[in-house]
Amino acid sequence: MKLHKKNQFITLVLILIAVIAVGCSTQDLNKDQEVESSDKPVVTVTTSFLNDMVYQIAGDTVAREMIIPAGEDPHLYVAKPEDLDKLSKGDLILYHGLHFEGKMVDLLEDRGVAVAKNFDESDIGEFDQDGEIIDDPHFWFDIDLYKKAVDVASEELQKLLPENKEMYQENTENYLQELDELDKYNREELAKIPDENRYLITPHDAFNYFSRRYDMPVIAPQGVSTDAEVAVSEMDNTVNFIVDHQVKAIFAESTTDPKRMESLKEAAAKKGFEVKVVSGDDQELFSDSLAPEGKSGDTYIDMYKHNTDLIVENLK
Repeated sequence: MKLHKKNQFITLVLILIAVIAVGCSTQDLNKDQEVESSDKPVVTVTTSFLNDMVYQIAGDTVAREMIIPAGEDPHLYVAKPEDLDKLSKGDLILYHGLHFEGKMVDLLEDRGVAVAKNFDESDIGEFDQDGEIIDDPHFWFDIDLYKKAVDVASEELQKLLPENKEMYQENTENYLQELDELDKYNREELAKIPDENRYLITPHDAFNYFSRRYDMPVIAPQGVSTDAEVAVSEMDNTVNFIVDHQVKAIFAESTTDPKRMESLKEAAAKKGFEVKVVSGDDQELFSDSLAPEGKSGDTYIDMYKHNTDLIVENLK
């Protein structure tokens, strides 16, 4: 990188850290995500999804750095000074795209590669957010789109370490097959839910790709961003839907406050209907992050199976 480009990059990072407004608590990175003193090239990723994706393709042949720790809400993440070091040392920077990374997007576009760059426009979901049409960034719940993202990550890793090209291609092919098996598993399990029970109520709008793929209507009182205020009318509409459709259970998410779902339960009770809130340890849906390493749901495949099993168990 030329000196003036590097200075420009560092300036952009410093500006990012000063102005980004999306907040959450700090958390130590897992040891395998820390860059060791070695000659391995560094792959910097924004989220736990991409951290797992890189590991499935490249294993320990690269050192991985992750910006947003597993278990934290990307919508509320506050950039930290140490993120400058992670981004500046990355030999390859991978990010989601579709504006999932919020105010980091300008910086990431300058140096990084969006794994969503090859998506067909017709495949990308949209939201109406306060009168503005925006892309739905939660593409990982459409396994076909996730496979396209895997292909992009694999191509970039092969460019980074061409001597490992054959290994990366083989790992990618094996992983894509595992993703096909996951899709089959999801379809078979979700088919156990009767048609009259196939309604998924979640805190925020993260499951529309899931809804489209597996034909399960999703209702969420909050929009795409977890830091948005929820209108009273949206809460009332959701409560009415729960009561009218006799929804058996509603689901908390691992990165959102479960109190909103409890509020829906209380409001439904006032209308004479009891609905179960599925929440607590290992009883929450994963939406915007995988679980921290060592916990259930710490890989993409385990995360998706966890979600499917939890939904089926409580709605069938």
